[in-house]
Parts: sequence; C-alpha cells; structure tokens
Amino acid sequence: MKNRIKELEKISKLLDPGVKKRNEWNVEVLDYSNTFINKLDTSKAFFSSEENGKNIYNFDIEEQATALTSLLDSTKTNIDEVGINAASGGHMGYIPGGGLYPSALGDYIAAVHNRYAGVFFAAPGAVRLENMLIRWMCRLMGYPNNAAGNLTSGGSIANLVALVTAREAHNLKARNFDKSVIYLSEQAHHSILKAIRISGLSEAPVRFIPLDKKLRLSANELEKAIIKDKEDGLTPFFISASFGTTNTGAIDPIESIAKIAKKHKLWFHIDAAYGGFFKLVHKLNSKFKGLQKADSITLDPHKTLFLPFGTGTILVKNKGELLKAYQYLADYMQDTIDADEEISPADISPEQTKHFRGMRMWLPLKLFGLKPFRAALEEKLYLTQYFYDEIKKIKGFEVGPEPELSIAIFRYIPTDKNADSFNKKLIQAIQNDGRIFLSSTTINGTFWIRIAVVSFRTHLVQIELLLDIIKAHVREISIDLN
Repeated sequence: MKNRIKELEKISKLLDPGVKKRNEWNVEVLDYSNTFINKLDTSKAFFSSEENGKNIYNFDIEEQATALTSLLDSTKTNIDEVGINAASGGHMGYIPGGGLYPSALGDYIAAVHNRYAGVFFAAPGAVRLENMLIRWMCRLMGYPNNAAGNLTSGGSIANLVALVTAREAHNLKARNFDKSVIYLSEQAHHSILKAIRISGLSEAPVRFIPLDKKLRLSANELEKAIIKDKEDGLTPFFISASFGTTNTGAIDPIESIAKIAKKHKLWFHIDAAYGGFFKLVHKLNSKFKGLQKADSITLDPHKTLFLPFGTGTILVKNKGELLKAYQYLADYMQDTIDADEEISPADISPEQTKHFRGMRMWLPLKLFGLKPFRAALEEKLYLTQYFYDEIKKIKGFEVGPEPELSIAIFRYIPTDKNADSFNKKLIQAIQNDGRIFLSSTTINGTFWIRIAVVSFRTHLVQIELLLDIIKAHVREISIDLN
C-alpha cells in the first residue's frame, strides 16, 4: 500500500507546481491580460459571430494536460471575441460590470490564499474586512449601527435574502401565504419575481402598482391598493421600490413610500442595485431622502462601483431579523460557537461555503480612494444628460423621461414607416457595427432603445462616436426602406 501511495503522491503533486512553472504561467497570463486591456480602446464592444464560441468544445476535459498557450488562444477566439465585451467603454447596453484591475488582483490573492470567509472562527481577518465594508455601506445609506448585511453574488440573491428576511420577520406561515400581499412597481426587476417563487411565496398575491408619467411607482396608487386589500381581509406585508430601474433609471418616490410602509406596517425594501452608489455624488443627496427608512436595501458594487460581475450586497436595518432568518449551527461547527466577535456571513445568508469576495472590493477602494469613484459617477450623469440633449437635436428622434441617473431611452420616428420596425432595424445595425453596444426594451407596448452609461471606461469620446453611428445608420436604413 505504501508503494501505491508514493506512486499516487508523485502524480498528485503535479497539482502543486513549483515556482518556475508558476512564473511561466504568470508571465503568459499577465501578458495576455495586458494585451486585452491595452487594446480595449480599439476593440469592439460587441462581436457578432455565427460560431458563437462553438470551438471551445474542442477543449473538453481529458486525461492529459494541455499547454497554457493553447488554452489562452482558444479563450481569445471563443470567449473574449464573442458576444458582449463587458470591459469595453463602448458597452452601454445592459448595465455593465466594470471590472476594475485591482479587483482582479484581489481575486487572485483571495483564490491563492483560499480563505474560507463563511465563519469568523475560520478566517477572522477576512470576516472583519467584509463586515467593515458592510458597515461602510450601511453608513453611506444612513443605516444605524445595529444594521448588518452580506456580500452576495449579485442583486438577485440580495433581493431573495431581503424577501425571506421579511417573510420571517412577519412570522408568515404557509397557510397564510395566499393572503400575504406583495407590492411591486410595474418596472420592478424580474429578480423580485424569481425571489417570490424561490422563497415559496408563489401563492402570495402580487400587486403591480401603476406608474406616473415619469415611469415611477405611484405612491397614491400604492396606498389605495393597500387599503383595499386590508378591507378585503388580506394582509399587506412587503413593498419593493426601485432606486434606479433597469429600464429607464427611474427613482421611485422613496420618502412617500416609506411613510406608507410605516403607517401600514409593511416591510419596505429598496432595490438600489443600480442606483445606490450614486449616493457618493453629493449633488444627488436630495434624491436619497428617506432611503434610510427602508428595512432592507440591495446594492450592486459590480454596477456603480465598477467591480467585476458577482459582487452584490444586501443591507438590513435590524441585524436580528437577518439572524432570525438564516442562523443555524451544525454539530461539526460547534468549535466556532465562542469565536463570534463578528457576525459570520454564513449566519446571515443562504451561503455556507463562501468565496472571500471582500478582497475584490476592498483593494480598489483603498488603492484609489473614493475621490475617483465620485468623479466617475458624476461624469456618467453628465454624459447621459449630454447624450439625451444631443439626440433630441437630431431630426426625427423622440426621448423618454429626463434621465434621473445614467440611463435614457430614445427612438426614431420615421415620417412614413412603422416606428417599432424602424427602431428594431436601428438597434440591430448598431449591434452589428459592434463599436458601441446598446440594448432595447419595450415599455407599455412601445419599442425603445436604451443607453446605460455605467462603465468606468465610458467617456465623451464614446458618446460622440455613438451619436455619429446612430446618424449614419438612420440614413442607411432610411435609404434602404425607400
């Protein structure tokens, strides 16, 4: 048996390469990454492809090793040059994740050291760091000292955590779900609906509250719906408002909704995944009035803090409600009981095994300081307003509501053609061009084109290029249709 063990040990040690091999790989990967970043200014934001990365299947898992050079070549062809280039400053379609370079270094450190950041006992420093980040975000949002939160994989899990926490805080039982009413804006993110299903609340009545002319949830209509449901013997329990909707960037009337929630004793959740970190821009302070009154807030650092995808946050005003919903103790974890100087992330989250996400957030915030983040966010506000003003000057275009943050919608109205058909051709032409990526949406049955200025690499030169591209394609489509 010892001989067999030694044979296996010799092979298994291949999983722990020495410094020479590590350095070789480091050089290749660093060169590959720097080349990618250095070419971003001239790379497309969207790569249209018939193959769509199909040749990655040639690199299925096998018994034998493959050289790194070959793997990176395939990565370039089948992954990096297919679909949306989310690192590009030309990505103004879906709300992009930025991918700050120090975040990659933070992920590298976290992966190499492989700290288990789920419980304090296992990695006290890592847990302290993440809780420090949570406390900073709580202060930013105006939350009290007894607030708590968790770094999640994104807004979807954050919204799920909020809904489950609300369910437990209100002591809802399955037999009462069909009478427990949930109130959403017609522009609420679909992850809320997914959370309703996953949390077992599919039988709960869901009220989609009408919008005002600026596509914001109507506080008057909300209260009318709550009062009627109470009169009908139902139990209103959860409101979700948006601070920056995905479609248009609209901000629901937070302070008015907070008063209604308090009056009728509902859990008030704010989905600020996109808009929350605009709190760093002092000129927007008035828009955040009442935010601190919410029971829970979703934030996405991978949106408006420009971090890589997979970095979300849920904040809950009363940490006791989070612990009530999620804290459990397994027998094999009994050694951790007396070590909890800090809240363990596993005790306030669905996740037990947890990646040390905090490094990807902490490192750039400390290396850069907050000043450039504030400047970048304010720049995005001005860029969006500039585009909104300029597109209105082009004959034939109409726009949606004045942008409250960094999203705007617009469409071209041809004189003698169907507008929706024309704009579908226009968005297709922009995407096929590839230098700038935009997306479309449908609101109240009308087809619109969206611009979302969120990437830290998006500057005035990209906005000017977009305006030129739009003008050129409108001319081309008009000629083709005539």
